[in-house]
Amino acid sequence: MSLIPHTRLRGRQLGLPFVGKTGPNNAITDVAGLEVGFFTRIEECRPVGHENGLARTGVTTIFPCGRAHPDRSVWAGQFSLNGNGEMTGSHWIHDAGYFTGPIALTNSHSVGMVHHGVTRWMIQHVPNMREHHHWYLPVVAETYDGLTNDITALHITEADVLAALDSAKGGAVDEGNVGGGTGMQCYEFKGGTGTSSRRVIVEAHEYSVGVLVQANFGVREDFSVLGVPVGHFWPEDAILTQAGQPETGSVIVIIATDAPLHPVQLQRLAKRGALGIGRTGTTGGVNSGDIMLAFTTHDNRLWNPAELIHGSHIKAVDYLEDNFVDEISRAAAHATEEAVINAMLAAQDMSCIKPEGLTLRAMDPNRLINMLMRYRPLSGLVGG
Repeated sequence: MSLIPHTRLRGRQLGLPFVGKTGPNNAITDVAGLEVGFFTRIEECRPVGHENGLARTGVTTIFPCGRAHPDRSVWAGQFSLNGNGEMTGSHWIHDAGYFTGPIALTNSHSVGMVHHGVTRWMIQHVPNMREHHHWYLPVVAETYDGLTNDITALHITEADVLAALDSAKGGAVDEGNVGGGTGMQCYEFKGGTGTSSRRVIVEAHEYSVGVLVQANFGVREDFSVLGVPVGHFWPEDAILTQAGQPETGSVIVIIATDAPLHPVQLQRLAKRGALGIGRTGTTGGVNSGDIMLAFTTHDNRLWNPAELIHGSHIKAVDYLEDNFVDEISRAAAHATEEAVINAMLAAQDMSCIKPEGLTLRAMDPNRLINMLMRYRPLSGLVGG
């Protein structure tokens, strides 16, 4: 097991003029109380006599209210641009407008194990589940990492899931080849985990909007950065296109905020994740699972089914008047765009097992900057 740390410059450190003011970490953890954890499994050598192939995969976990408060429910909304993917718990989110506990992201074939592991963790840490047999519906989402990982080997174990949950913390968030994003590709470059945030002022109140993506989508010719059709001028190593394969990747976009929004507003906010990935060029492949989830930590509530049944029958929900939500939506779209680029800039080369013998190359930041300076002169870029 190995963890590849983030050592490359992020988009803003390169001088890319993304729209909006970020929080201190420029990460989803800029939403107060939210914590992110990872487990990364990278095994480059197959043990002698072992039938399993190479492991380049992992688990990402997000606690909306932190590990200390896993039994808090948060209002939420969900949207699928393309449905060739999985996000468990989404039916209940559509019906009830909330979910409880951590979110987990992994590869396509590990959803069941991660679902099991998250449930085990909740049983261990939430007394009501042990004492009253309360039901629980984890939110687990996936993208396909079979280009670089032997996905049929089912590398992820329950212990890995528990480790990802136990590692969750606030502050800076690792990006690139980490957690559930370890083996992913994006626009036929190496992709993975990326994050960004925005600060928004609404009627003298400041709110945070944070995004985390598991980026595994797009074909090279569609790739765009800040309006420049980068993919058109950068066809080298576009291994899927060269092999004649259609887009088969996916993306998970998690949008968090502390702004007071009700579930219908959050469902609309989730749609802005689709606009955010669209700003990077994708038109959405039919074989791609492009799935978005938005939630607010404002007015989070103790998850106690007995209290919901026997408590007061009148419930109040705080929310912004619709005319004041536009800046929140705009922030979500721009933060999603930046999170995708950050994922690609943080990633490192990884060899493929399918197509065998090829390498999924990380995007060269120097070439990117030179291209942007040539086709879209920008002030503040490194070397500009």
